[in-house]
Amino acid sequence: MQRSYRIGQIVPSSNTTMETEIPAMLLARQQIRPERFTFHSSRMRMKKVVKEELAAMDAESDRCAVELSDARVDVLGYACLVAIMAMGPGYHRQSESRLKAHTAANGADAPVITSAGALIDALDVIGARRIAVVAPYMKPLTQLVIDYIANEGYEVVDHRALEIPDNLEVGRHDPSRLPGIVAGMDLSRADAVVLSACVQMPSLPVVAQVEAMTGKPVITAAIATTYAMLKSLDLERIVPGAGALLSGAY
Repeated sequence: MQRSYRIGQIVPSSNTTMETEIPAMLLARQQIRPERFTFHSSRMRMKKVVKEELAAMDAESDRCAVELSDARVDVLGYACLVAIMAMGPGYHRQSESRLKAHTAANGADAPVITSAGALIDALDVIGARRIAVVAPYMKPLTQLVIDYIANEGYEVVDHRALEIPDNLEVGRHDPSRLPGIVAGMDLSRADAVVLSACVQMPSLPVVAQVEAMTGKPVITAAIATTYAMLKSLDLERIVPGAGALLSGAY
């Protein structure tokens, strides 16, 4: 029997990419596997990617989790990586636990994935200890992301902060620019490339190109979130065209 899963997405109000790339991956998976997916979102207000707006937005995630649990979704994904990482070391565990408790209290217990936690877990899955990171954030926020990743035991050997403060503009960043940005980075010590440390910055169309160009596994916040969602649903973690992590090797 063909099973359908409801994917809940907790989305920053100005995010236009999470509802594009994650459904694109799961719909691509439908071409090779029997499971089917529907997508359901609840939004948190945020326009500028600055620490104050991120903290205020994160406070709205509780409401979003409850709203999505009303729809009896099978898994919830929290899109904003930097909102979690800007809240301090290890915060993704606290966030996931709290939001899951809200779904349980609403009689609809469901696993909660944060893109921040998913990215950290993905590095462990592929066995990468040293990484190169591309992020759209301003330099101070990018440093918070680097520090957060380092606190989890991973070394960022090189990075690029694209310094785009407006979240709508992050979503408009042309992914075809990413291979050139990566080409200018020092990857000699890197085990893997995080092509987009942000679910809002589009990157999926060039993941395969950057893997071919660098000879290294390439992951993104959206790819890691999709992997974690499939794992939480106890489904085979395989999506065509979504890089090494979702190749079926892991």
